[in-house]
Amino acid sequence: MRKLIVTVLLGGIPVGLLAQWPDYPKRGAPREASGKINMDAPTPRTADGKPDLSGVWETRAPAGRGRGQAASTAPPEIPAGPPLATFRDIGAGFKEGLPLQPWAYDLLKKRMGENSKDNPDAHCLPLGLMQLHMHVQPRKIIQSPDEVVILYEAQSGLRQIFTDGRLLPTPDVLPWWYGYSIGHWEGDTLVVETTGFRDDVWLDINGSPLTNAGKMIERFRRPNYGSLEIEVTIDDPKVYTKPFTVKVNQRLMPDTELIEFICNENDRSGPHLVGK
Repeated sequence: MRKLIVTVLLGGIPVGLLAQWPDYPKRGAPREASGKINMDAPTPRTADGKPDLSGVWETRAPAGRGRGQAASTAPPEIPAGPPLATFRDIGAGFKEGLPLQPWAYDLLKKRMGENSKDNPDAHCLPLGLMQLHMHVQPRKIIQSPDEVVILYEAQSGLRQIFTDGRLLPTPDVLPWWYGYSIGHWEGDTLVVETTGFRDDVWLDINGSPLTNAGKMIERFRRPNYGSLEIEVTIDDPKVYTKPFTVKVNQRLMPDTELIEFICNENDRSGPHLVGK
């Protein structure tokens, strides 16, 4: 198995550090007689009738796995649809691989050959949005009428999705790690469009690239109380020969909160990150 430094870092986190926040029962949550939250209960809604995406979410993993354990492909009960992305390889579900331009294929091959040593996650830098969607560390969504805020435990990331009707900025805007996101509702689906990325985004651990010409369309759905489905379309003509769509499934983490994660504190790993 390739010795990915990111995997080593995550795997080395003591179990005790993954459960520092005390349980605090969420008010108003649908519960069974045993007190356990009913994950199959109806989707909660805001005062204006929109699905409420708020909550702490973790990437969907097989039974027996939980916080701090590596996520993988979805369990059998997840319905068919776009291929499921993985933290290591966004294109894992594509039989022929991602539709990469020749230069982008060479770049991906080079990054993998160097054990993904330049992945931002290994240098305590902000991750690309796809890596954050698939990261084993959870994220918290806070929804209001004019914006949706996502707090990522990984690298203490902060993302704003504006739903107040504003337009995306012009192409000459200063690029951001997470780009600029605006959203609108199509029925019960929150559709988010993001542009304005930096020119060196990593979509996964392997190093599938995204440039400043890239656009990301996300479709957030909450089919019931405990599930969140996200379909993501990547369109970057500098990197890919055509757009492609993948899916990420997340599960509600009830009665808990994010913990503080400061990656860069006393980090001394940089000089040791080398390729083959």
